Amino acid sequence: MYRSRLTTQRLAAVFLLGCLLFNYPLLALFNKAAVIFGIPVLYGYIFLAWLGLILLVALVIENRQD
Repeated sequence: MYRSRLTTQRLAAVFLLGCLLFNYPLLALFNKAAVIFGIPVLYGYIFLAWLGLILLVALVIENRQD
């Protein structure tokens, strides 16, 4: 019971982090006309943040000890 509550809290924290990462102020920081490795900075940020969130969710789910 305690482990599932801890997992739920960690997943909620990852969700809130995702809300912050994809909110206006941070997106505006990366909305530049620059290109890195042929990819616009905003698109690179979005996909890297998305990948990071997926990895965090996988880490939380895989490390739970029921």
